[in-house]
Amino acid sequence: MFPKRLSDGYQAFLSGRFHNERIRYEQLGELGQSPEILLIGCCDSRVSPEVIFDAGPGEMFVIRNVANLVPPYEREAESSSYHGTSAAIEFAVNALDVKHIVVLGHASCGGVRAVFDDVEPLTKIDFVGKWVSQIVPVADSLPRTGDRAIDVQRLEWAVVGHSLANLMTFPSIRARVEQGKLELHGAYFGVATGLLFLRDPATGEFSPCPSR
Repeated sequence: MFPKRLSDGYQAFLSGRFHNERIRYEQLGELGQSPEILLIGCCDSRVSPEVIFDAGPGEMFVIRNVANLVPPYEREAESSSYHGTSAAIEFAVNALDVKHIVVLGHASCGGVRAVFDDVEPLTKIDFVGKWVSQIVPVADSLPRTGDRAIDVQRLEWAVVGHSLANLMTFPSIRARVEQGKLELHGAYFGVATGLLFLRDPATGEFSPCPSR
């Protein structure tokens, strides 16, 4: 049976948001999407980009995966792997011509902690372990302070920087950035606090998003 929570939620959406924004949905259905922002975030259920940024339909093209990771550019001919994240990035940049790419990390990230704690595989195949193994060299490059909370947060921040660096390995992205047609941004959301931190592209440091 379809989850009651979802069917109830759909009815609320239909009579509420859809009813109030019907013209907007009709335009999106007829004209297609043209978002200016690509947001790459974690699939963690606590970190919904549309909720955090109060975004309406059609405003953001969102990619979510474990630990908000961007793998380095890789030619399909060089690998037998599937490239879901890379395909979505390619579509957003080359087909939708987005103007901004935001990598959104977050506190209490299970994928990052799995690497930090070197946890056991979840399954024999261990899809998660293989995916987050991209974080291992990032973790190895960070000296530890001995304070677990600080060290985990520093790794969560560093993963955002790692994904931003990998974005620049995509030729189409690098070209657009160098031409001033595309901007890359790093951000970090505090699940318990609701605070948003923005990454300084020059220093890699994170600081609270200015309030109005």
